[in-house]
Amino acid sequence: MEDKITIIEGPPPTFEAVTDGWVLGLNESPVLGHIVVTRLRTFNGPALVERCYSAWRNKQPIQLEFRSPEGLQQQAPIVAARTIELEEGQVLLLWVRLPDEDVSFELDYDEPGDEGNEDGDSLG
Repeated sequence: MEDKITIIEGPPPTFEAVTDGWVLGLNESPVLGHIVVTRLRTFNGPALVERCYSAWRNKQPIQLEFRSPEGLQQQAPIVAARTIELEEGQVLLLWVRLPDEDVSFELDYDEPGDEGNEDGDSLG
């Protein structure tokens, strides 16, 4: 039986590219893909992390099950998990492997001189 963590309610998860060096070791797989991270609010973060650790100890995969923005059911293998406590509550950090065709990157950076007005012209 394949174990999974399912997002039951709320919007589809947002995945962010990971640039940490330790993630490279998680990307060893016969399937090409990208390791990305998502942050999910939860009431039982430690139990969900333990579910991941238990699957991995038993050499079993564990999947994140979620709905895509189009409403389609999708799954992605979880490769790392961690929970953190914030003032607002618990947050579950899941690193998952997404196939190449499911990944698109959105670049967001400031050009030099963008500190000015809306047209990008610098004031001064």
